[in-house]
Amino acid sequence: MNEILEIVLPAIPQTLILVFASSFFAVALGMPLGIILTLTRPGGLKENSKIYSVLDSLVNFFRSVPFIILMLILIPFMRMAVGKSYGTAATVIPLSVAAIPFFARLMEGYLAQIDKGILEAAKSMGSNDNQIIFYVLIPEAMPQIINGITMVIINIIGYSAMAGAIGGGGLGEVAVRYGYTYNRTDILWVAVILIVALVQLIQFIGNFLEKKTDKK
Repeated sequence: MNEILEIVLPAIPQTLILVFASSFFAVALGMPLGIILTLTRPGGLKENSKIYSVLDSLVNFFRSVPFIILMLILIPFMRMAVGKSYGTAATVIPLSVAAIPFFARLMEGYLAQIDKGILEAAKSMGSNDNQIIFYVLIPEAMPQIINGITMVIINIIGYSAMAGAIGGGGLGEVAVRYGYTYNRTDILWVAVILIVALVQLIQFIGNFLEKKTDKK
């Protein structure tokens, strides 16, 4: 048991760093990208077919690339950014790149569903575009946005486990290295249980916050 704890426990903070650092970048960069997509899409407040087409194509491209391949593609950038292509710090990069377009597309979908009558009412009262974005669009879509953030974090947990197959660190690497390579099924199941528990905890917190912000 002590041996299992010595192997598994250090992987827990690594997994948390991977997941929450990547989630931070996904939300911080994916949210404005989603807002721009919403504003510039056909019928948007700032309709611009050229900008929308470029961003839409980029989002579709990065969403279409399987994560394991994306990691391989980004190895040169990972080496340039952190000096190596493995470990926790390096793996945050592909996790973020994979999650940013995913969250941006969710944001676009959530914001596009806002009742156009609410936007027209805000315009008629003299609200500018920034006020409409920050005081109308985002507050109205907040329950859905929280649900989207929850989905992003859970997806990143899955990606982080996959990243363990090529030295990404965390519980995923423990599961692959010890559970599969060394045939230690006890360590494999401990890692799996911890990953599942983390997913359940994130889902519970997400559901709670979504209900708290839902004004309907």
